[in-house]
Amino acid sequence: MNNRKIIKGYKSSKSSSLNEDNSNDTFKDGIIYTLYSNEFNSLKVGFAENDKVLEKKLSSKVLILLDMKKGNKRDLVLLTTTLKELGIKYSNNFYFKYSCSLMRHLSTLGWPIGRSLYKQRKIKKELLCA
Repeated sequence: MNNRKIIKGYKSSKSSSLNEDNSNDTFKDGIIYTLYSNEFNSLKVGFAENDKVLEKKLSSKVLILLDMKKGNKRDLVLLTTTLKELGIKYSNNFYFKYSCSLMRHLSTLGWPIGRSLYKQRKIKKELLCA
């Protein structure tokens, strides 16, 4: 008899925890990315629901895709909150002024910034020429 109560209690707590997980699933998976603006010497971090949305953002502006990976919008919120606590300012559209310290922080936080030496050299070269 006690065994039945325990099993019923376990099943109800298990189903209620599953319902809680589903209700907190407001952050859907998508793509987190980093874009570089050559014109303004800035980085844009963001979230896109799928490849098509990201391609549209790339085609509408003169931005270079540094890197992307799977993630969700919560990752973007956590990143911006952490960078704000570190004292790094950004505009309302998540544009950051390019700096080596920003790139180091993004890399430490696991944000996709790209590992290509060509991209890093190109950005540094453009910084020196500006």
